Amino acid sequence: MRAALASQATTSAQHRADMAALGRQMFVDASLSASGRQSCSSRHSPEHAYGPPDGPPIQPGGEHMDRQGLRTAPSLRYVLPRTSVWYKEHQRDPIERAIEIDSVPTGGFARDGRFDNLRDQARAPLFDPAEMANHDEAALAARLRAAPYAQEFARVFGAAALADNAKAVDGLAQALERFELDDPSFAPYSSKFDRYLKGQARLSKQEARGLLVFVDPAKGNCASCHIVAPGANGAPPLLTDYSFAALGVPRNRKLAANADAKFYDEGLCGPLRKPGSIGKDEKYCGMFKTPSLRNVATRQAFMHNGVFDNLADVVRFYAQRDTNPARWYPRQGGKIEQFDDLPPEHRSNVDRLTPPMDRHSGDTPAMTESEILDVVAFLRTLSDDDVRPPAAAARVAPRQVGAGGSARNHVAPSG
Repeated sequence: MRAALASQATTSAQHRADMAALGRQMFVDASLSASGRQSCSSRHSPEHAYGPPDGPPIQPGGEHMDRQGLRTAPSLRYVLPRTSVWYKEHQRDPIERAIEIDSVPTGGFARDGRFDNLRDQARAPLFDPAEMANHDEAALAARLRAAPYAQEFARVFGAAALADNAKAVDGLAQALERFELDDPSFAPYSSKFDRYLKGQARLSKQEARGLLVFVDPAKGNCASCHIVAPGANGAPPLLTDYSFAALGVPRNRKLAANADAKFYDEGLCGPLRKPGSIGKDEKYCGMFKTPSLRNVATRQAFMHNGVFDNLADVVRFYAQRDTNPARWYPRQGGKIEQFDDLPPEHRSNVDRLTPPMDRHSGDTPAMTESEILDVVAFLRTLSDDDVRPPAAAARVAPRQVGAGGSARNHVAPSG
């Protein structure tokens, strides 16, 4: 009996390994797209922590590579194996529902948590008209059958699965899922901060100051969502609690969809997440999932809509969103249109209670400019050793908003 169980376990482990090896090939295969020019790795580059390889807010895609989606591509490192199913505990008492601030939604894959498992999430870009743009399962299965690894697919999943459109696509999604869950390149834990936690490295004075500001509830308060403490079993922190928040980030007018003044990307309320999937309560409209901050300093586009192109501005936004709103939002009719990337009826959903976003116009920001740059220095310690840094990583000068709300970013040397 023990020998039989051991044999089954070995067979199962080998099958998972075979699926992961297939998934690795599929992940970099541009022939699986309608354009023949885009693979999963086009948006999730292994050399860039499985995040975007270049600076455009949204990478182009589609059948002719001329379509733009709605959101920036997140890094796939670290968070995938520990992402829970999307969950929201609803309070029964209507008064408690009206004032709740702790029981926010959590979990799920994608920025709006609309996928309950990684396999379903992996399928979505394959058919998205603005990404790999396969018209249907038949089109994708035909491309899979023409791939150089088709025979290996038939060995792993069976010839019948390869011949059947739906089963072929399901096998493809399973292989991608296995690769993303099992390949060690998705969780190397090779950053300076990891070595610091293990007592193998020391932070510089600026990095250490930045960490103190990062965890200080009265300053950055970043660790309230981006947890830096190791787990109870000593597990390295993932720098996210998977919760959702409405931050009121400025509208990115470079996005094609935003040319329509009536269009809004409201995260949990759509348009990508099915309307009504979170119930009838609209207080969660505008919420997006908290990303991991691991490798955040290697990015060139930040927030769900890519409105910021340097990390220092992201930290400044948290500190000065409410104290200096004119820096971030345009004027309409002589008034500052704060939270302009949400419809007026949902702007009250934006978090104005959690420090440092609990201040008012004219107040002193929770962080000084020096402290902001210290936090940026700390965030750079979260970059893995194998990640290629972006050319724009040195930008730290403040973002300015000119007449009509157009943004200008000035380049300055890093400190």
